Amino acid sequence: MRFRMYWRGSITAMLLALWALIGAAMAQTTVPTTVPTTQPWQSATEPALKSSGEMKMHEQFLELGKKGDIDLLFVGDSITDFWRRPDRGLAVWNEYFAPLKAANFGISGDRTQHVLWRIQNGELDGFQAKVIVLLLGTNNLSSPPKSIRNTNEETIAGLKLVVAGIRRHQPGAKLLILGIFPRGKEADNPYRQDIKVVNGELAKMDDGKSIFYLDIGDHFLLPDGSLNTDLFIDGNLHPNAAGYEVWAKAIIGKVKGLLATP
Repeated sequence: MRFRMYWRGSITAMLLALWALIGAAMAQTTVPTTVPTTQPWQSATEPALKSSGEMKMHEQFLELGKKGDIDLLFVGDSITDFWRRPDRGLAVWNEYFAPLKAANFGISGDRTQHVLWRIQNGELDGFQAKVIVLLLGTNNLSSPPKSIRNTNEETIAGLKLVVAGIRRHQPGAKLLILGIFPRGKEADNPYRQDIKVVNGELAKMDDGKSIFYLDIGDHFLLPDGSLNTDLFIDGNLHPNAAGYEVWAKAIIGKVKGLLATP
C-alpha cells in the first residue's frame, strides 16, 4: 500500500513539474500577429505577403474595392505603382486614365506570388471591372541576387496562376496582359532573352475574347535595340514622366476599345 501511494505521489509530482515547464515555455513564446511574409526566395506559384507595407496598401485596395465604381483596373509591380507618383506618372494618369474610372492596384517590388496572395485575400472582390491591365513578372526574373530569382518556367507558371485568379474573381472583365517591358541598356542584355521567352508564353494566352495580349516594348527602344534611356528615371527599368506618356499613348486605344466592347 505504501509503495502504491509513493508511486502515485511521484507521478503527480512529475506531472506538476512538467506542467510548470510547459507554462514557462508558453509564457516566453511570442504569438505571431502577422501573416507570414516571403523569405528571400520563394516559389513564383506560392501566394505570399511581401511585407507589412504591402499589407497596408492591400487594406487600402480592399477599401477602394468596397466603394466600387471601378471600370478600369491596373495590377502589377513598381512600374504600375508609380503611376501614382507626381514625379513619375501621375499627371499622365490623370490625363489618360482617371477619366475612365480607373484604379491602380500596383505595389512596388511585387512578384507573381505577392499578387497571388492579394487576389486570394479579396482584392478583386466586391466590384466588377470592365477591363484589367496586368503588367507583372520583371521582379521574378531579376530580383537580386540571381541565386534567388525565379526561372523563366517558374515565372510563366506564376503568371498563368495570376491570370487564372483574375479570371476567377473578375469573370466579367476583359484582361489586357502587357508584355514585360525591356530592361537593361544594351540589346544583348541577358534579361532581354528571358523576357522574350516569358512574353512568348503570355502571347499564347490571348484568346481574342476575354484575354488580350499587347507587347509595347519596342516603344521604349532605339532603332539598334538599346533602351531609350531618355524615357527612364534610372536608365534601366522605371519610366520617367516621358516614359509613362509613351506607355499611355501605346495602350489607350486598346483600352478604350475594350471598355466600349459589350
